[in-house]
Order: sequence, then C-alpha cells, then structure tokens
Amino acid sequence: SLREDVELFAAEQKANGFKDTAISRHHSVDGDHGRIETRTTTVMHDVAWLKDRHDWPGLTSVVMVESMREIGAKCEQETRFYIASLASPADQLGPVIRSHWAVENSLHWIMDMVFRDDDCRVRTDHAPANFTTLKHMAINLIRKAPGKDSLRLKRKVAAWDDDFLASLLAA
Repeated sequence: SLREDVELFAAEQKANGFKDTAISRHHSVDGDHGRIETRTTTVMHDVAWLKDRHDWPGLTSVVMVESMREIGAKCEQETRFYIASLASPADQLGPVIRSHWAVENSLHWIMDMVFRDDDCRVRTDHAPANFTTLKHMAINLIRKAPGKDSLRLKRKVAAWDDDFLASLLAA
C-alpha cells in the first residue's frame, strides 16, 4: 500500500542518514500549558518512483514529522507521515501541517460542544459520515444566524422555535 511504502521508504532513509535522497529539515520547539513539544519535519524530495508505483500525479515529496511531547516527567513520541504535491522545504511545510491540524482540532471541539459528538452512538455503515455531513451543514447554517448567542444555544433555539428554524433554513 502507499502508506506502507511511505513508512518503509522513510525508515530506510532515516537509517542510512538520508544519504540516498535530497531532503530538507526543520526543527521547532513550542512550550505551552506546562508541556514542551519538539517537532522535526523532514521532507524527502526524490519520490518519482513512489509517484509512478502508485500512479499519483503531482506527488513531489514525502513528509515525516517526528514529535516529542514532554508533560512533566512523561514523554510521548509520535511519527506522522504525509505526501505532498507542494515542492516546498520543511520550514514551510511544517507550519502548514500544524495549522491544518489546528483547524481540524478546532472543528472537532465545536462539533463536540454543539452536538456532543464524542457521545454519539451512530457507528454502522454510512451513518457516521452521513450524520457528520448533516451536522456540518447545521453548524454552517447556525453560524450565519445573527446575534451573539453561542452556537449551542442557537441550536437549541432552532429545536424549540419553528420560526427561528425556518429563518436558518431560508438563509
């Protein structure tokens, strides 16, 4: 699979010190809320073989992000892999990846606060994807509603007040 090939390629290149491929690297350290996170972003640019093997037009690089998070005496390590069509160096791709996940995490928090998404028991077939799509549509409609009330309160008002619900759907 593509994932297996990416992970194997990165592991082999790392083991030999990246001597066989052109790379760019970027290190960053962030500290907030009592934790320190160190990230090393490595972009491997010689991936024509991977592009051909998996018929992935536009593929220009494999990105490996190694992170180490220290919270008190506890230390967690994680390695994540990405493929990219951007021919950008690590100091540009690292922040792009981080900002993407900031948006994803923010959306997840909103979904959980407004719809209690983490407590949802819908788990079979296509139902989870369908429910998520409907919830995203509802969030977008609720955001358009005027007023400074919270999204959660606006959702409740829409459930109680047919006129407010109609105004959301008509927007």
